[in-house]
Amino acid sequence: MEFATVGLIGKQAHQGANLSFKAIIIYLKKRGCRVLVEENTAHKLDSDGFESASIKEIGKQADLAIVVGGDGNMLGAARVLAEFNIAVVGINRGNLGFLTDINPEDFEQQLDSLFNGEGLVEQRFLLEVEVFRNGKIQSKDSAVNEVVLHHGKVAHMLEFEVYIDDHFVYSQRSDGLIVATPTGSTAYSLSGGGPILMPNLDALTLVPMFPHTLSSRPIVVDANSTIKMKVSPENRDNLQVSCDSHIVLAVLPGDEVIIRKNPNRLSLIHPKDYNYFKVLRTKLNWGSKLY
Repeated sequence: MEFATVGLIGKQAHQGANLSFKAIIIYLKKRGCRVLVEENTAHKLDSDGFESASIKEIGKQADLAIVVGGDGNMLGAARVLAEFNIAVVGINRGNLGFLTDINPEDFEQQLDSLFNGEGLVEQRFLLEVEVFRNGKIQSKDSAVNEVVLHHGKVAHMLEFEVYIDDHFVYSQRSDGLIVATPTGSTAYSLSGGGPILMPNLDALTLVPMFPHTLSSRPIVVDANSTIKMKVSPENRDNLQVSCDSHIVLAVLPGDEVIIRKNPNRLSLIHPKDYNYFKVLRTKLNWGSKLY
């Protein structure tokens, strides 16, 4: 895998990110790469040796995209870059860093392994969500981590029915429902009591948010299922569907929310020493080996 053109994406709001951008540009120029920097970041950099481009242009022209920042930056970039045949890697300048697994302190050695063809490529699927009103689509978007149906106000219950492949599953009074991918199983779903899914599983997890019953538990379903949530007409206004906590779609009482697997896939590339369980131990502070 050759990376002749490399795109850089991220926000300089993260401490030290500006230094990382400059150092990466120097590194890439030494390798003879054409460097594209996302336009919102490009005009803030006082270094040279790069071209300014939109994220879509990076997706179309680059062979590799490097996202500098936290998982939030990666999620925002990933929803766009998944449309294109491009490898994506993250340099962690955020907090948790489940998706941005390169340490900024020794990024050169880890990027070397990618350029030498030793990277581990992993395909992650996305979700797409559509909101229907009286049988007509009102809005749609995509998510890498999760799609969440919830009330616009904190601690307000809503009533809805859940169908899987048009089979009725249950009706629920709760604060909402989280539908998460394996990638998102370590995000909002995890804090809601959902299970951790290995990234290569072709599955979704449905996690109720504070259900008004003791018997309502998270369930794991085939990722090729169609999830439908029928919102009760008895609900009050101000309902929402959130995608990765970034994008909010308005939902009215009586609407239907349809969630399916997105045909696009995100090609994450990891350094050769990447191990998912090592990531879990590090990020979740699991106990180390006893012997």
